[in-house]
Parts: sequence; structure tokens; C-alpha cells
Amino acid sequence: MKRNEIANHIVSRLEAAQEMARQQWKKSGAINFFFVDDVLPLEVCNAICIAFPKAETMSVRKSLREFKYISAQMNVYKPILEEALFAFQDARVVKLVQSITGLTDLQPDDLLYAGGISMMAKGHFLNPHLDNSHDKERQRYRVLNLLFYVSPEWLFENGGNLELWPDGPKGKQITVVSKFNRLVVMITNTKAWHSVSTVCADRQRYCISNYYFSAIPAEEREYFHVTTFRGRPEQRLRDIALRADSLLRMSLRKLFPKGFVKTHHYYKK
Repeated sequence: MKRNEIANHIVSRLEAAQEMARQQWKKSGAINFFFVDDVLPLEVCNAICIAFPKAETMSVRKSLREFKYISAQMNVYKPILEEALFAFQDARVVKLVQSITGLTDLQPDDLLYAGGISMMAKGHFLNPHLDNSHDKERQRYRVLNLLFYVSPEWLFENGGNLELWPDGPKGKQITVVSKFNRLVVMITNTKAWHSVSTVCADRQRYCISNYYFSAIPAEEREYFHVTTFRGRPEQRLRDIALRADSLLRMSLRKLFPKGFVKTHHYYKK
């Protein structure tokens, strides 16, 4: 399927769920989010899952912060992956998400800076963190994270679920299961601490990720921060190490506003 055909399905589903999603967004508290299930026809979502590449063709990120496989170089994989990913950047989809969230000037990112596809297997995790506040050139705010899950029959007990921390990484988290054919849209700002629980099942958890940017911040004031990681409440030593790591990277960014180390995670067209 081409991206416009896939986008047709996304638009239809979002239109049907628009009011429910809008209410969920408004009532979700400190970290605004909504999710919509059954976004694509079953056969399309299954085809996307089957098309996911093997881990050795992706980049691995393994540290105290995270353990997962990622890629943004979509033209080296089966076409349906790129078509599905960019379907979420269709102007009609962006307009509907803008209507639901009330955010303005939403702009999808065709360079997939920090977006793309990810795969997590048994033992993989993503510690509580705030996403980098800006785009690659530090010109626009990163305001929304769109996560589309495509692992069939994914259950809560499998782990690998999205966690939101409205009271910060020392508080209590809200778990959103990485359910098959589910789209989660969440705000990204100075309060949007989130993580992915450790995968417990001996299988793969697949996700297609998009970010929307805007010239207007997702808060009432301007702000800037690098991707900032913390330990979980029970990870005291890791929390100290990650706080120090974040402080160092933030200090370097003040000296080098566009980054000290050149990022390679974007779509090189």
C-alpha cells in the first residue's frame, strides 16, 4: 500500500475517535496523551509487522539509559515500512491531531530526527527520560510523540509498555500497553517524563515513531533541554550516574548550541 492509502485509514479512524481522543487528552493530567486502537485494517498492520527488519540491520543503543534497536534509514527496508511511517505525516492526519490536541503550527519531520522504527527484545528497556526539546537544527520545538505499535497479541505482562510519570521519575507511573494496532500520541515538554518497561517476553516489540515539531513551545514559556535520563525509583546508583550524565551533556550543549557530537540518527536522503 502507498502512504496516501494508509493515511486514508488513519484519517478515517481518527475522525471516528476524535471526540473521545480530545476528552482523553484534556483529562490526562500533567502529561497530555491519547490513544486510539484498531487504527489500520488487520491485514495492513500484520504486513507492517512482518516487514520489520532483523536486529543486525539496525543500530543498537545499549547503555544505562536504554537498550533497543533503532533505524531511520527507511529506504533500505521493505517499502511498506516507509509508507506506513510517512502516512502519519500526511497533512490530513496532522490537521486531525492538531484539532484533538489544540496545539498549533504542527509540522511533521521528514528527516525522522530521533524517529523511525524501533525493535525491543527480551531484556530491552528505556529508562525514564525527557525527549530533546528541539529539532536537529534547534529551530523548532519537539511537541508531540506519535507511537504506533505493531506486535500482534502484545500483553501487559510482556513488558515493553509505555510508562508516563506525571509526578516525575520518583512518582508513580501510568502504564499504556504497547497493544497491537494502537496509536499513542503524547506531549513532549519539560514535564513529559516517560519510559518503556523492561521486555519480559521472549519476542519482539515493534514500534513506528514520528515526532511533530512547532515554532511554538508546548508550554507557556520557552525552554531548552537535551534528552535527559533518570533512574527508576529503585535505581538509586543509576539515577546518580544518569543525573551526572545529563548535567554534563547539558553543559556541553550550552557551549555548543547545535551539539558537540554530530547525530547520525536521521533519514539521509
